[in-house]
Amino acid sequence: MSFKTTDLYDEHLEALQVAAPLFRDFGGRLSFHGQIVTVKAYEDNTLLKACFETNGHGKVLVIDSAGSLRCAMMGDVMAALGAGNGWEGVVINGCIRDSADVARMDIGVKALATIPRKTIKRDQGVRDIPLRFAEVIFNPGEFLYADEDGMVLSKTRLL
Repeated sequence: MSFKTTDLYDEHLEALQVAAPLFRDFGGRLSFHGQIVTVKAYEDNTLLKACFETNGHGKVLVIDSAGSLRCAMMGDVMAALGAGNGWEGVVINGCIRDSADVARMDIGVKALATIPRKTIKRDQGVRDIPLRFAEVIFNPGEFLYADEDGMVLSKTRLL
């Protein structure tokens, strides 16, 4: 379903949270939306992989890596896993790698930057908790809408 975040904002105004414009688009989908699933993990993508191994139809994974620019939370293998399991998109408060390959995949990806270094797997992190970054609160079960103009969040499904 086609949409514009600008139109959603104009129609719903103050009912939406608008994320600060910190993120770059890296995925093959520039426009994506879905129900929010959250992961908080600092420089460890173990939980990201566990989420991407599940059915992601109608869902967006939001990952808070505390804005770390030291390593990539996701690369091409992980993005392919998410796309293959139907995830609509991923928002990473951190970095990705393999950006040229990720750009060819059918998944939306917003992240801060790219870096070649991968994470160290320590099986650390927390899933399905509210995350606060980019001047908004990402609540599990609520809805995220993203496109080239940014991201808006809603307590209810808009599309």
